[in-house]
Amino acid sequence: MLDQAGIWTSPSRVKLQDGAWLVPLGGLAAGLFATDSDVSRHLNNSPDTIRRYKHVSDYGIGALAGAGAGLYLFGLVDHHEHQRETGFLAGEAAIDSLVITEAAKYATRRERPFTDNANGEFWKGGDSFPSEHATAAWAIAGVIAHEYPGPIPQIAAYGLATAISASRITARQHFPSDVLVGSAIGWLVGEYVYKQHHSAELGGAGWRFPRFLPEWPPRLQPKFMGSPYVPMDSWVYPAIARLAAMGYIRSNFEGMRPWTRMECARLLQEAQDSLGEFEESDSKTAGGIYDALRKEFAPELALLGGGSNQQVRVESVYSRVTGISGQPLRDGYDFGQTIINDSGRPYAEGVSNVTGISGWASAGPFVGYIRGEYQHAPSSPALPGAALQAIATEERVPVNSSATSTHGVSQFDMLDGYAGMQLDNWQITFGKQEQWWGPDAGGPMIFSTNAEPVEMLQINQTTPAELPGFLHVLGPVRAQFILGRIGGYHWLFDQNTGFTGSWAAPLGNPPFIEGEKLSIKPSANLELGFSATTLFAGAGVPFTPHKFVQAVFSFGNSTPGTSADPGDRRGEFDFNYRVPGLRNWLTFYGDGFTDDEPSPLWGAFDKSGFNAGVYLPRIPKVPRLDFRAEGIFTDNPNANPVLQQGFFYWNGRYRSGYTNDGNLLASWIGRQGQGAQAWTTYWFTGRDKLQLNFRHQKVSREFVPFGGTLTDGGILADFTLRSRFSVTAAVQYEKWNFPVLSPEPESNISTSVQFTFWPGSLSANRNALSETGGAASDR
Repeated sequence: MLDQAGIWTSPSRVKLQDGAWLVPLGGLAAGLFATDSDVSRHLNNSPDTIRRYKHVSDYGIGALAGAGAGLYLFGLVDHHEHQRETGFLAGEAAIDSLVITEAAKYATRRERPFTDNANGEFWKGGDSFPSEHATAAWAIAGVIAHEYPGPIPQIAAYGLATAISASRITARQHFPSDVLVGSAIGWLVGEYVYKQHHSAELGGAGWRFPRFLPEWPPRLQPKFMGSPYVPMDSWVYPAIARLAAMGYIRSNFEGMRPWTRMECARLLQEAQDSLGEFEESDSKTAGGIYDALRKEFAPELALLGGGSNQQVRVESVYSRVTGISGQPLRDGYDFGQTIINDSGRPYAEGVSNVTGISGWASAGPFVGYIRGEYQHAPSSPALPGAALQAIATEERVPVNSSATSTHGVSQFDMLDGYAGMQLDNWQITFGKQEQWWGPDAGGPMIFSTNAEPVEMLQINQTTPAELPGFLHVLGPVRAQFILGRIGGYHWLFDQNTGFTGSWAAPLGNPPFIEGEKLSIKPSANLELGFSATTLFAGAGVPFTPHKFVQAVFSFGNSTPGTSADPGDRRGEFDFNYRVPGLRNWLTFYGDGFTDDEPSPLWGAFDKSGFNAGVYLPRIPKVPRLDFRAEGIFTDNPNANPVLQQGFFYWNGRYRSGYTNDGNLLASWIGRQGQGAQAWTTYWFTGRDKLQLNFRHQKVSREFVPFGGTLTDGGILADFTLRSRFSVTAAVQYEKWNFPVLSPEPESNISTSVQFTFWPGSLSANRNALSETGGAASDR
């Protein structure tokens, strides 16, 4: 009874440091809950196989329990106190853990995998969650492995517990999450019983948790500090890009964003060390940018030498009103978009609004970020019949014959929201997150902010590292991995069963997306990046470990929807080159992309799309002025017939294409088009600016009947008022001509005004801010 009192009240004794194992455990459990049904449905359903694995689990738990009982009896007979204690504590841990498990089963009442098509729903009268076999096995194994800490007893005890746990899944008695949570309960209860009742005089080992982190010192080092990512629509990225293009920062990775605030501070420190290396006119221009950035990242700069990063901060409070007079374009997957790279926010003719708040908290290795907003947009008229027929032809789906006007949007949206932890310069985060995989300003060709952020697990090397041995010639390296799930899919296609889905509602089982990116800097002037993503699983194809490994590592193609199909794969290569000798004013960059191949470099050059750009961070004689231009195409000029009718971003199985909630996850150029963009910006200060922009898009006649064109130009002003307030105003004129949408050319004018409040120094980290006060006066 004393054990039970201590176990049930143990959550009240959880410390912040316990998050080092609670956060990964919670993230893994969440991932298993999301995939439980798919995994269980995919398992062998043969009665002989199920019976065999049930025997493994039953005989295995019997062997572990028998080992504990035998040790107790032999110790009792031979007066061997160590054996007696081992057997007694193993039994005590098993009983204590089973009490917890039975209470959880009664509370959750989850269905077993062999009922209701393995839906695994809770509160349906079942007893699946958690697994009592796994609970008892890990409780007993933990005690035995610590009483006898040699490698053979540990391998035997934990190996048998693992076999028992795995067999409960393959016997279709429990879901993977049932087993994980049961195993964790058993191991933690075993730890409690052992620590409370073990006699150190009898031998055995101390029970310590796996060491994810060093001892938590008063001045934690930056590589173990959790830090939020800077939003991709922040003024910080063009400011740092300008410093880098002028040669003051050499270790930034333009092709892998967003960056954490601590990484931005590290880059800023690098810029400070370089400010005296160039001629006075350049240094003066760069100094203004540096001062603005230093003010923004003052708390993080104070932490670069170590310290306490416990902070709670309201980042911004904002409201934006957008008015559009005239019919806009809203479908970049099939036609074009009037507003691009806006995180998939809704818009329509009339007045739209977004009003939101963002903030974050960090403590030691942990970080959490949230940005939520109210979104409103007017209703839109239904598309004409010719456009609906064109969509059906382009996407190879049934015609939406019941299409009506689109209802207006009035909703609250959690635009970004994630939690995570930092481990030795690797940050692991779970939640809705945005990505920007490429050096492009107009939008990378494989992953951009054109669609709403994806719910994902992200493992990101936040700070560059040097590879050992001869691999050091590659220079600084950064790597990233994501695994998420996208939404808004209406149609999937199977060779045997045909279409799954309807226009009335999105699929309840949309595909997953996994992606990886590796970037290197062989020299301070050259950055190379390699990316790949895969859409896989979804309706009719369960998410299984085999399917996941296949999606990540396969280089071949197969019939969509079959067991050999790795999914819908895309590859990308990008580079960023600062011209030596001219590095303070000229940078070239590019981005190549292909479907169904790991990279445009490996034999797929003739069926790839490309984007190329040039950036001048300062114009001679006008140092406050910069210029950038990009040219892009997905309408490859070669005669390869596979490229016709919108080859890019489409797939034979995933008919909704490379989208999230209907918006392209990648470039605005679309499935088969050519285009160009240009920007010129006059910087009044490091963050205040006046910008002119131009964009042109031409869509192929081979994709959209009669083709289409879009041309827009605009002006944007962004100014800070009294340091904590800013106003951003923009006007854009657009003219477009898509005969399938309108028989005559159309035009529209978009205007927007956003007011933002930046609380800034309202951060709770008073020590970091006070330390920064002295540093801020150095310049």
